[in-house]
Amino acid sequence: MRGESEVPFSDDGFKIPVAERVKRLPPYLFGKINKLKYEKRVAGIDVIDLGMGNPTDPPDPLIVEKMTEAVSDPRNHRYSVANGIANLRKEVTARYWKRYGVRLDPDSEVVTCIGSKEGFSHLCLALMGPGDTAIVPSPSFPVHVYAVMLAAGNVIELDCREPDQFLSNIAYTCEHLYPKPRVVVVNFPHNPSATVIEQDFYVELVRLARKYSFMVISDFAYADICFDGYKAPSFLATPGATEVGVEFTTMSKGYSMAGWRIGFCSGNSEMVRALSTIKGYYDYGLFQPVQIAAIVAMRHCDAAVDSIAAEYQQRRDAFCGGLERLGWEIERPKAGMFVWAKIPEPWSEMGSIDFAMKLLDEGGVAVSPGRGFGEDGEGYLRMAIVENSQRLRQAVKQIGKCLKSEEISAE
Repeated sequence: MRGESEVPFSDDGFKIPVAERVKRLPPYLFGKINKLKYEKRVAGIDVIDLGMGNPTDPPDPLIVEKMTEAVSDPRNHRYSVANGIANLRKEVTARYWKRYGVRLDPDSEVVTCIGSKEGFSHLCLALMGPGDTAIVPSPSFPVHVYAVMLAAGNVIELDCREPDQFLSNIAYTCEHLYPKPRVVVVNFPHNPSATVIEQDFYVELVRLARKYSFMVISDFAYADICFDGYKAPSFLATPGATEVGVEFTTMSKGYSMAGWRIGFCSGNSEMVRALSTIKGYYDYGLFQPVQIAAIVAMRHCDAAVDSIAAEYQQRRDAFCGGLERLGWEIERPKAGMFVWAKIPEPWSEMGSIDFAMKLLDEGGVAVSPGRGFGEDGEGYLRMAIVENSQRLRQAVKQIGKCLKSEEISAE
């Protein structure tokens, strides 16, 4: 017989009571597009995928050769250390000094991450809890919002496409919110909008951080991909930055090592220590051959990084030029691997998700709808220039044909 304290099974099976943090996550807005993309590919239809910032270029052969050599050494197959091997952390500090004139302590101000996305998420766990608030840039790269939510924090999204106004809104929020925000996240060059800033932006941000006692997390993922002579400034190059915050960098973009999953958190020693503590409980460190290959990459492959940036600039020009000829309003990005494009008339009323579905279903081109990056992204598309120039020109042709046929049918 069943005791009175037992919970009976429902007619439709056992119910799994997932955690509240999972229930707080909204439905995945890219789900419909990914499903259609998968169905088309299974059917043998060629889809030009500009939806994800997933580099298609291979790493420099020297990096691959070092990886192969390191994998052949049986000593490298043991658990590594959670914060990264010492020589790799030293190489990160050397690169910061060479590129930005920033001095860092490799033992206390750098930690290796399994990609910057993992590091950012675990840092939110280390810094935030119930009732804490983070200001994040909008339109928002999803992890900037959901990592805070998974840490039980609250999110305030502020439009960052006008950087001076973004700073003013940060100050206004700090003045009028109680308790004041605990963390401010910045991401320049920005994903998805490709907005860029100059060093004076960070000077003011550090001043605000001191005044209102918030911590800064700079997501500097697109540091290496800059165009037309623009050089993205590092937050850590600002006087006083290491007193108030940290910066995440990654080898995914400039070194074309996205699948290798290697990034770094550098800056304030207490924030780095907090992240290292969390990682000590969650993982045993990155596969050591990847770390060894990353050392060689940073020491010897600067020319390859410059070459990758030049390649992305050529792709940008090919793709944007084609869209401009179709009549699209395009602001050519100065950095990053995305074109942030306003949906042209007369299709703007469709909404970005439906328009993206149209381009995929009828044009065979997958893009990311701006709505997937929050309300401020509605009316725009994010298109990754990860394919070669010829393939991007073909994407433009297919987009043009798709929209032209719609115009003809309307007539």
